[in-house]
Amino acid sequence: MIEFHLDGRSGLSPYQQLVQQVRHALRLGVLREGDQLPKVKDVVAQLAINPNTVLKAYRELEHSGLVAARPGVGTFVTGTLAEGSFAAIGPLRQDLRRWLGKARRAGLDDESIEALFQTTFRDAVREDIA
Repeated sequence: MIEFHLDGRSGLSPYQQLVQQVRHALRLGVLREGDQLPKVKDVVAQLAINPNTVLKAYRELEHSGLVAARPGVGTFVTGTLAEGSFAAIGPLRQDLRRWLGKARRAGLDDESIEALFQTTFRDAVREDIA
């Protein structure tokens, strides 16, 4: 089951962060069809946010065809965003963890690592398009 977290520095509203986290979990195979999302009351208790924020996120995911609410039971995954092989994700994740370790040993803090990754990713995407 997914465990949500909020990042005040992300620039995204709390509901958008929840949607993004579910979408990432679906893309990486952490969540699969049939899995249940955390109950609204549990997310509210964990994150100390308004229930309407969680409901808004779940509604958006439902409108996207990724989840379905079952009244009195919960919200369940009905779609997926996984494109690649789940077998390839494990080794890639290990490589990325090694890279993160190198970045930390080089003295980079979280914001510097994130900035380096994002700018390098954007540059690589631009190069692939050109």
